Amino acid sequence: MANFQSPRGTQDIFYEENKKWEALEELIRAFASVYHLNLMRTPIFEHTEVFKRGNDSSDMVNKEMYTFDDRGGRSLTLRPEGTAGLLRAYVQHKLYADPEIISKFYYVGPNFRYERPQKGRMRIHHQFGVEYLGAKNPLMDAEIIYMGYAFIQELGLKQCKVLINTLGDQSTREAYKTLLKDHFKPHVQELCEDCQRRYDQNPLRILDCKVDTQHPAMLSAPSLHTVLSEASKAHFDAVCAQLSELGIPWEVSDRLVRGLDYYSETVFEVVSTSENMGSQSTLFGGGRYDHLVEYFGGPSRSGVGFGMGLERILVAMEAEGLDFEPSDDVDVYVLSLTGDDARVQSVSLYLRAQGFKVEYDLAGRSKNSLFKAVERSKARVLVFVSEESYQLGKFNVKQAGSTHSKDVSSDDLVSHIDHLLSHGHEHCDH
Repeated sequence: MANFQSPRGTQDIFYEENKKWEALEELIRAFASVYHLNLMRTPIFEHTEVFKRGNDSSDMVNKEMYTFDDRGGRSLTLRPEGTAGLLRAYVQHKLYADPEIISKFYYVGPNFRYERPQKGRMRIHHQFGVEYLGAKNPLMDAEIIYMGYAFIQELGLKQCKVLINTLGDQSTREAYKTLLKDHFKPHVQELCEDCQRRYDQNPLRILDCKVDTQHPAMLSAPSLHTVLSEASKAHFDAVCAQLSELGIPWEVSDRLVRGLDYYSETVFEVVSTSENMGSQSTLFGGGRYDHLVEYFGGPSRSGVGFGMGLERILVAMEAEGLDFEPSDDVDVYVLSLTGDDARVQSVSLYLRAQGFKVEYDLAGRSKNSLFKAVERSKARVLVFVSEESYQLGKFNVKQAGSTHSKDVSSDDLVSHIDHLLSHGHEHCDH
């Protein structure tokens, strides 16, 4: 007999675990409403060129994408990150023509990356992301960081820090690449294979290496801030000043470059400082990009955004001993002790239509098994139905755990249940 299992690096989410996801997604929708963000839904696969742009040196493009040819011979790629597809849609539908100038979007959905599965790092991972498009204003950078930080604070996460850096403008990056090439040239053959590739493609990526972090050449690498243009320095200083104004603690990490090649100017990560997180400590990260809209054929528009892995957030909450404490308690359990199943269903569906969370027996349980099921459901109110009472338009109602019950007319049933649910335990007349 076949023993089917979920593919490596994927997971099935159900029952109590799914309640946590629902609570997390509900908080995302609440934040999106407060910040007046527009939801953007893009395809889970795109033409490969959407993600693979020219001489891209990122590990995502070079090692992690799920790419395939469709039946027409077109190269397609499962979405590895959310920003590129959103910007492709922004240009395709000419959303840059919006008279409001600043476009604010968010997305929630699965991304696909072929990498070694770890706790909080799956081959299918779900991401909440936000993108502000249309202008180059340091206040936008600060608001994006503030929003993500406020979100994780709302979840109760306290053990974290904000790391921020600047990659400068194009002239700064070109000067820095030259500086890094000169620095690493005598040591290239001592570095890992990926860094040897990065040396030619984009030497900034060497600073993001997780293998050679303690190599002497890595430790002595020059800082980008030594060649930072005046304009980029002014932008970065303004971002940092505004974060301080907003009460966000931050520290400069001059080796922070992020994992994607399209970033320029501000880049940031918020990382967990919990000892229980291990190596996968980044809670969310992002930055500014000045030329991605133009790559997709749009006008010159700057943007800034962040991406937050939901699996990682749930792991961080577990590491800090936090939980949503999702409740799956039932409001009402409708039952009959005389086998009037059709009437029980009719009443149950009626009460559901009134907005109550209702359960009833569909398994034909015995009396003892039925009461065990009622107990497991943690129903707060019990409604007993019989053929005789149904014809009279009356139902016997009691609170769970109480020895007292009350006969209630069909006209008063909803209001009486509302009263019991809102006022807690009370004595009822027989």
